[in-house]
Amino acid sequence: MTDDSAATGRAAAPAQDATRLFADHRELLFSVVYNMLGSVADTEDVLQETWLAWSGRNSRAPLAEIGNPRAYLVRVAVNRALARQAAVASRRETYLGPWLPEPLVADAATGPAPDTADDHAVRAESVSLAMLVVLETLTPLERAVFVLHEVFGYPHTEIAGMLDRSPASVRQLSHRARSHVRARRPRYRAHPRVRREATERFVAAALGGDIAALMEILAPDVTVWIDSGGTGDAAGLRPVHGRERAARMMAGYATRRTGDLAVRHRRVNGDDAAVLFSGDSPYAVMVMDLSPDGDQVSGVYIVTNSDKLAHVRPDETDASRRPDEEPDEDG
Repeated sequence: MTDDSAATGRAAAPAQDATRLFADHRELLFSVVYNMLGSVADTEDVLQETWLAWSGRNSRAPLAEIGNPRAYLVRVAVNRALARQAAVASRRETYLGPWLPEPLVADAATGPAPDTADDHAVRAESVSLAMLVVLETLTPLERAVFVLHEVFGYPHTEIAGMLDRSPASVRQLSHRARSHVRARRPRYRAHPRVRREATERFVAAALGGDIAALMEILAPDVTVWIDSGGTGDAAGLRPVHGRERAARMMAGYATRRTGDLAVRHRRVNGDDAAVLFSGDSPYAVMVMDLSPDGDQVSGVYIVTNSDKLAHVRPDETDASRRPDEEPDEDG
């Protein structure tokens, strides 16, 4: 090997190590940033900025000088996400109708197989769509602290270093965020089978226009959010509160709908949900929030904005059926 070849090899090795380390942590970085922003496109942009900062840092100094690459990458990603919050908030101020986080739809009912145990642990930290809606009411710093501490388990002292804040101020932010979230989001989680059964009952009633069935499954204080990006019916431009109004609205949509829809049951942000397809094109994602006893639907989140469904694809292994077909004994 010539001297030039040897030098090239030595230069390539650190670049390869940097790429490998970033790839190893990409799943974690995506989860943290997505939970802060609620947008896949913005998350991907932040990850690109993080990669550029990471690769630039390693081109200027040896990789060995970074004692904890994971902590370094999370710190860069979190601060890039905070810097993007102003632009994200500005876009949402001009958004037509309710804004909902972009749903993360698994490829099949059980989700993709994790590549490693670490990947599985990260994917298990899914924040539900309903929780993400609550997190939208926090300040950017409160949300960052809540996500890092409550979802990913980072200690306050480590978060303080990431945000260049004192541990005392981070603890205060954490306390405010936790109190705010608990006041709006009781701490319970319905059994997966209960969620699946409630989802199937609601979807069948909603797509069938069955007002009586909707009145039975909807909680009296139910709220329905429809994120269409302003392209849908004017009735969906504001959240609809109350069982009677929600049932009438859903039944009205069913009577006006043209064409058949296939219902595929997927996991959306970690919860059982329904994805509706018109042919091979995604039509809507429907996520239900249940009352504490799991008997009724207390919140309905429907995303029909095609921009937010662009990454959703049909999967031939999904269990799918027409809404008028009965579920089998196993749900």
